[in-house]
Amino acid sequence: MNTQKVAVITGASQGIGAALVLAYHKLGYAVVANSRSITPSGDPDILAVAGDIADPAVGARVIEQALDMWPEVGFVNAYGLTETSSTIAVLTADDHRAAIASDDPNVRRRLGSVGRPLPSLELEIRSPDGEALGPGQSGEVYVRGEQISGEYLHRKALQDDGWFATNDAGWLDEDGYLFVEGRLDDVIVRGGENISPGEIEDVLRLHPQVADVAVFGVPDNEWGEKVACVVAPREAPPPVEELAGWVRSRLRSTKTPEVWSFRDALPYNDTGKLLRRVLKAELS
Repeated sequence: MNTQKVAVITGASQGIGAALVLAYHKLGYAVVANSRSITPSGDPDILAVAGDIADPAVGARVIEQALDMWPEVGFVNAYGLTETSSTIAVLTADDHRAAIASDDPNVRRRLGSVGRPLPSLELEIRSPDGEALGPGQSGEVYVRGEQISGEYLHRKALQDDGWFATNDAGWLDEDGYLFVEGRLDDVIVRGGENISPGEIEDVLRLHPQVADVAVFGVPDNEWGEKVACVVAPREAPPPVEELAGWVRSRLRSTKTPEVWSFRDALPYNDTGKLLRRVLKAELS
């Protein structure tokens, strides 16, 4: 009987999943049941990575390293949600091999994608007003198919026409490969853990020297994202160590910002909404 060793990493972002592969391989481990348990074995024939998506560029860079280290291993990346009965898009082993071998940057960047939608469902990218968008245009990912869950406990999950809004931002390339940019809300995904920026901001606003604060995620090769913080101080900026200790003593250490910056004032639009994307661009 022809057998293959299959390694599966779940509960981690694409970037951290591949990073775990590299780390475990260097330690002599290869078969991974999940992000928290490992079993010593030889090199796997197929490696499947599934979990939260952080920054596609981070995932692509780390996966390139893993592919260089294990050129004979079949890498598979999958994307899905609980409401969609798991997988709705797959980047196959052949897709990985084609991307890493290509000199075309449009093909090679597919290493940061989650692949193409399953043939059993429909997928669209839509603007905030519900308009279907074309290739290269970023919007919300919508899916429709028999595998999509119909209801939550107290409300419908589907629109009347059967489409499901994932609350994930993404875009499709010309050949239908899906690139997921993250949640439409501002949740930080650090190593598979969802971190609420508001919780950290609330703690920091209690500090007597903090006038205003914004917390968000920035790309990180190890964890997918790391917590970043921009503070508008009341007077002179307080020491970073003091602010970090303030958060750490009230929340878990994983919620303590690793990147700090100070500004006289934070940017808001005309309706009073904090422009996190402006701050994130400055620190990413």
